Amino acid sequence: MGNDALEAELLPRFELVEERLRDAVAQSDKLADATSRHLVDAGGKRLRPMLTLLCAQLGDGSRPEVLDAAVVVELTHLATLYHDDVMDSAPTRRGAPAAHEVWGNSVAILTGDLLFARASSVVAGLGPQAVRIQAETFERLCLGQLHETVGPSDGDDPIEFYLQVLADKTGSLIATSARLGAMFGGCPQGIVRQVTEYGEAAGVAFQLADDVIDVRSDAATTGKTPGTDLREGVATMPVLLLRRLVASGAASDADRVLLADIDGDLTDDAALASVVARLAAHPVVDETAELAQQWARKADAAIAALPEGDVKSSLVAFADALVARAA
Repeated sequence: MGNDALEAELLPRFELVEERLRDAVAQSDKLADATSRHLVDAGGKRLRPMLTLLCAQLGDGSRPEVLDAAVVVELTHLATLYHDDVMDSAPTRRGAPAAHEVWGNSVAILTGDLLFARASSVVAGLGPQAVRIQAETFERLCLGQLHETVGPSDGDDPIEFYLQVLADKTGSLIATSARLGAMFGGCPQGIVRQVTEYGEAAGVAFQLADDVIDVRSDAATTGKTPGTDLREGVATMPVLLLRRLVASGAASDADRVLLADIDGDLTDDAALASVVARLAAHPVVDETAELAQQWARKADAAIAALPEGDVKSSLVAFADALVARAA
């Protein structure tokens, strides 16, 4: 956040959120308890609950509802990870084996459903408006995953289509994290709208940065296997930009070979490593990093009218930190 005093104020609340999160995932059934705790115990950045706590500081961040809202958004995020890892066949998550690698696909999917149920239980205590917001966010998360799975229709611009997928799959929940924080902090509607717009843009920036990290970082750094999206045929932004370059006729022979290899069989680890290495060195990854910066600037612009102070400065630093990971 870049502000030691604000971090010191938020840290005790963040620790309370962590305690409540662990309580929320606890299950009386032994297997369900082990599977539900799997990703919580693996750690994570907890970006969404931290954003909830931070945005609540624009009003009265000490309200108890703010803590529950922070738990809701992280529970929802955790639930999506169980489902995403099954759909992506991701072998690791947060440096640990993905749940489906340990217990199988069906158990992983059902665990995600259990966590969605727990999130719904917590959000029910926050009132009907929060329930509606949670339901709308859940719908967008599902639509984002659905559209990513089936791909664009004829006539759709693949890059614009992908940006909408990112807005739905990632931006929607980060926007809700900011929205619930400001809302339960008692902020005026104008401030709630600004931080919601900020969160959506920051979420897109975050995912674009992840597209860079997916090919330029190692598993020890990210907790995920590099090139997982490539192996599963998920067209991330660098691949879409490369595909556009080849279609334009301005591509080199090496560009065309790289795209052909991306579209080929990447089940072999050596073949995947070769593609990841060549793509990581390609200018389309730098272009993706610049797009992430542009979306971070959109996030900053969304809160330009917020009162000057520690919280606004920290929100700007928060958006910058999301994309600095890809530098």
